[in-house]
Amino acid sequence: MKYFAALSPMLDEGKSQSYRSDHLAYLEEKEKEGKVFAKGRFTDGTGGMVIYIAENFEEAEEIVKHDPYVIQGARGYDIHEWVMTTNAVMPAKTEK
Repeated sequence: MKYFAALSPMLDEGKSQSYRSDHLAYLEEKEKEGKVFAKGRFTDGTGGMVIYIAENFEEAEEIVKHDPYVIQGARGYDIHEWVMTTNAVMPAKTEK
């Protein structure tokens, strides 16, 4: 499996707000499938990024193209294969 960073630049802020719950539900579905490594929004309001786990670029692009944000024209996308190199230690995940 490979990692793909999908940048999602803002195209239409109104649509982004309207389809936010659909987008988050879609990402939750992909997380349950083991396809999301990390996700988050940019604090300056310009969009966000998801790091997907996929076999190849084509699979990652298919996942991104089915995101409600992309389908509805709220966000664009730009995908790059990503190789993680880190010595960081991730904090333990706590149950809520």
